[in-house]
Amino acid sequence: MKKYLLKIMPARSWAFVAVIVLMNSVTYFGTRVFTAGRKHYSMALPIDKKLPLVPFFILFYILAYAQWIIGFLLIGRDDTETAGRIFLGELIAKSIALFCFVLFPTAMGGLRPDAAPLWDGTVWQRLTAWIYALDAPDNLFPSIHCLESWVCFRGALRLTKTPRWYPFATLVMTLLVFASTVLVRQHVVLDIAGGVLAVEIGVFLADRLPLRFLSKMGEDA
Repeated sequence: MKKYLLKIMPARSWAFVAVIVLMNSVTYFGTRVFTAGRKHYSMALPIDKKLPLVPFFILFYILAYAQWIIGFLLIGRDDTETAGRIFLGELIAKSIALFCFVLFPTAMGGLRPDAAPLWDGTVWQRLTAWIYALDAPDNLFPSIHCLESWVCFRGALRLTKTPRWYPFATLVMTLLVFASTVLVRQHVVLDIAGGVLAVEIGVFLADRLPLRFLSKMGEDA
C-alpha cells in the first residue's frame, strides 16, 4: 500500500495533504464551537438578491471536490519547491479563513430558499436540497469552495509537469465553481472575493518565507 501511495505522490506531499485535510476540518467544523449562539452577519450585496437560483450549477459545486483532488495530486507530484510553496500558501489562506470564521461569523441572511419543495423537483433541485441538508449556511466568508479552487488554479500556473492546456482548463472550472456558489445560494459575491484574496495573501507570504526545510523534505521523499 505504501509503495502504491508513493507512486502517486512523494511522502512529503502526502504529509502536506494530511495537514491540509486536518486544517480544513478544524477551520470549517471546529470553529463552530466558538461561534454557536453568536450573532452571524450577512455580507449580501444588492446583486446577490437579484441573482437567480440555478439548480443545474450544483453540478459544478459538487465537481469542485474532484477538481481539488486532481489539482492537489498534480501539485504534489511536482518538484519539492513548487509543491511546498503552493501547499504552504494554501495553509496560510486556510488560517486566514479560520480567523475570519471566528472573529466575524457570517450567514446567508435568508437568501437560501426553502429546501422542502426542491426534493420534489428535477435531479438538480434534489441535489441542491441534499447539499442544503448537509451544509449549514454559515462559515461563508471567505468561501472555502472558492479558496480551494483558486489554489488549484494558482498552482496550475506554476506546475512544470502538466500539459499546456491544464491551466486554462483549471481556470474555466474554477470560474464555474465560483458561479455555482452564488447560483445555488451557498454563498454571496463577497465570499468569492474573500476566497481569492485569502489565497493571494497566502501565496504572497509563502513565496517570501525562507523555506530551507523544503530541501530537506525533498531529500527525504
